[in-house]
Amino acid sequence: MSNPSAEKALGTTAVARVNVGSAESVAANIAWWDADADDYHAEHGEFLGVADFVWCPESLREEDANLLGDVSGRDVLEVGCGSAPCARWLSARGARVVGLDLSAGMLGYASAANIATGIDVPLIRGNAEQLPFADETFDLACSAFGAVPFVADVGAVFSEVARVLRPGGTWTFAVTHPMRWIFPDDPGPDGLRVTGSYFDRTPYVEVDDQGTPTYVEHHRTLGDYVRALTAAGLTIFDLAEPEWPEGHTQKWGQWSPLRGELFPGTAIFRCRR
Repeated sequence: MSNPSAEKALGTTAVARVNVGSAESVAANIAWWDADADDYHAEHGEFLGVADFVWCPESLREEDANLLGDVSGRDVLEVGCGSAPCARWLSARGARVVGLDLSAGMLGYASAANIATGIDVPLIRGNAEQLPFADETFDLACSAFGAVPFVADVGAVFSEVARVLRPGGTWTFAVTHPMRWIFPDDPGPDGLRVTGSYFDRTPYVEVDDQGTPTYVEHHRTLGDYVRALTAAGLTIFDLAEPEWPEGHTQKWGQWSPLRGELFPGTAIFRCRR
């Protein structure tokens, strides 16, 4: 699930399946994404672009999917923006966008891309479980694999998003499809074997010699997401499961044409306050 260079930099020595709380998850996320920022952009930067909105490794683009609707004149929050290509794409279409991320390393790339493109999206370093914004600040919020899979308390994130949305505002986010957790993290034939339980919510954790988490990714079932969103006062009106497009050959981690032809890799929840 992670990158060997970052693992070496952080002293990662083992994989554990253990429960970790918010503080440990936040610390691991900051360390990991700061350490991985260079390699991440070297590997995926061309695919993601600097002012493009790609929802997932299946290469579904907002330009084609129109999941957010007309964003012109709307106040938008991107949660877990990374280097913020999605935020800049939205800004170029008339939205007033703020990008939030936990990693200074990722935001460094975002700042550089702002300068390179001339699209100056405001960037804020912050925790999605405690959004630093006033109530009813945004018309919509979005996240393309940002923050949600990496937080210990996803209910807190959803409640915070609901709080900062105006009535009728939408929250659209993409995550690894929960069913992927039953398979090994492998894009090849070995990744087609069921090796785990869908109902095991124990996070995937990488640790150093002292047992300190260096990478954390949390698993929820589809039902867990439904209940957490509903508890936050949000109404789900769509769940998109992008199919692997014909002719798309690029692998991304565990995502590949082989697996994509057989089962979904991404779930995109569309919700309304």
